[in-house]
Order: sequence, then structure tokens, then C-alpha cells
Amino acid sequence: MATKVVQDLWILEESGIVVFSRVFNPKVNEQLFGALMTALNTFASELASGGLTSFELSEMRFTLLKTNYNSQRYLFVCNSSKKVNTKKVMDEILLIKDKFFEIYGKKLEKWDGDVNIFTDFETQIEDSLEETIKKFQKAFW
Repeated sequence: MATKVVQDLWILEESGIVVFSRVFNPKVNEQLFGALMTALNTFASELASGGLTSFELSEMRFTLLKTNYNSQRYLFVCNSSKKVNTKKVMDEILLIKDKFFEIYGKKLEKWDGDVNIFTDFETQIEDSLEETIKKFQKAFW
């Protein structure tokens, strides 16, 4: 069974379109966030080969995974506590990526841009995602 280390998750096309997101407490429009992540990654790629793999804000770490599927590029972005081992977070993102393409690979080949087809993905990866109630409880313990 997977360890629940991922708090929030965004799956983006290279263009910045957010294909899927699961966010506890949205503070920024998800499409704006997607555009920002894509821009940051592009900027980082210009500065160093490989681009951005992670960055930290306050108590949170954002981890990015770039991947190709059917000649389309995708960016998987998640955040987690800085206390969680980076390798553990990356292992979870890899599991999420594999499951996403396993479930939606055929649909992506003929995808018309309707992100609603991905809405049930959260139930497919709930073993990887911290639950809202547990996050709420952690705030008081």
C-alpha cells in the first residue's frame, strides 16, 4: 500500500492546460497555476538542462515530473510537506503518472480538450493522496 505523501496534485499539458487537479484549498485559479508552472519550467530549462525538478515555499515542497506520452509532453506537479523524503514523493508521482496513462492513455489519443473525462482520477489514486480530514487533524495535533 502506498504512503499518502501527496497533498495537492496537478497534471498539465506542456501548453500549461491543467488536465487534472486535486487541491485541498485552492488559492489560485488552476489554469493560471498551470500556466505559471509551465513558464517556470521553461525558464528553468533555459538556465539548466533538465529544468525545474522541485522548489520550496515555507513548509511546502513542490515536486515536478516531466514526461512524454504519445509525442505529447506532460508535467506532473505535486506538493508535500518538506518533512517528507524527496525520493518518496518522486516515487509516488511516478506511480500516479503510470496509473494516469494506464487509465487514460487511449482517451488522450483522441482527446478533444474536455477535462471532465479525468474527474474520477482522484478515486483511482486515493492511496497516494493525503485525505482532507487527516490534514485537518494534523493541524491540531
